[in-house]
Amino acid sequence: MISNILDGRKISAEIRSSIKEEVLKLKARGINPTLAVVLVGENPASKVYVRQKEKGCGETGITSRKYELPAETTHEELLSLVKKLNEDKEVHGILVQFPLPAHLNETEVLAVMNPEKDVDGFHALNVGKLVSGLPCFEPCTPKGVITLIESTGIPIEGKSAVVTGRSNIVGKPVASMLLARNATVTIAHSKTRNLQKVVAQADIVVAAIGKPRFITADMIKEGAIVIDVGINRLPEGIVGDVDFKEAARKASWITPVPGGVGPMTIAMLLQNTLLAAGKQGEN
Repeated sequence: MISNILDGRKISAEIRSSIKEEVLKLKARGINPTLAVVLVGENPASKVYVRQKEKGCGETGITSRKYELPAETTHEELLSLVKKLNEDKEVHGILVQFPLPAHLNETEVLAVMNPEKDVDGFHALNVGKLVSGLPCFEPCTPKGVITLIESTGIPIEGKSAVVTGRSNIVGKPVASMLLARNATVTIAHSKTRNLQKVVAQADIVVAAIGKPRFITADMIKEGAIVIDVGINRLPEGIVGDVDFKEAARKASWITPVPGGVGPMTIAMLLQNTLLAAGKQGEN
């Protein structure tokens, strides 16, 4: 079997086009969707992500405000900025780019953020609502994963899904979202016994374990959907958590790295910002 490639760039471009139309509708009502992005320090990867987010805002008509703070910014200064953005009625979404410098507490930063502006979906209230099956801002990467799976046209309901990785950013939320769509979900991780056997029974595999080419073809069930969230920088370039070339021979659908989940993450952030602007505009 030669699998179909889930082109995240193409699907995200279609979503961005739709967002652009909705942004115009909000602007016609006097609502200017605005995303505030806070970047602390000089992390090179974070700078790349922020540039991508700015570009996405520009393409869709969302106003982007960037706040660049030095690495030595104090915890009090950062919290003060977040609180100020909470009160700013012209700002609909707030994103503090993680990781933060080691002396800053990410949990406390999230705790002071207005959950209605938490377009990254990491505030404890949004996480709790997600697990409870209540409406909330779904975290961007898991939301992109689900959107990619749904784009295949294959129902999630009734499928066996294995998520490799249990991070708060991807593993746990994507498992909750699959469960909400009536999949039978297993979370596998570094302590899982017989990991190969566990993954091999899955109709849907979400690889988010953080190890290059860790998921090999012999771990893939014939006809499975494989979503690779991994981003691993090797001397030969960026590779995912899945051995793509060999796994693609067994999967029915598979995401490439790069060009799979990555573009979807940005698209979902823009979508969440649009939703936040629409909701706050009604108040």
